[in-house]
Amino acid sequence: MWAVLRDLESSPLDDKHKALLRFVDKVNADSPRIGPEDMAPLYAAGWTDEAIYFAITVCALFNFYNRWIDASGVHAMSEAAHREGGKRIATHGYAG
Repeated sequence: MWAVLRDLESSPLDDKHKALLRFVDKVNADSPRIGPEDMAPLYAAGWTDEAIYFAITVCALFNFYNRWIDASGVHAMSEAAHREGGKRIATHGYAG
């Protein structure tokens, strides 16, 4: 995972997922300029409209949550709480 965060292009992630993360980066940074030309590489890599919709939704929700937390003054969780949450999600998933 750290390799992906450091440099997506040289990471061991497969080309299909790199294409999706490039798109999500644009959703995050420059969504008003997304057009059909941004969708073409996703379709070529084998992503469906449904998968692309889910990727956009996850990106948008995390942006919302982060801005809501920042603006509302919600206190950050401790590092230990983040670790425990990560273990729980890794074991049971998000819907567990």
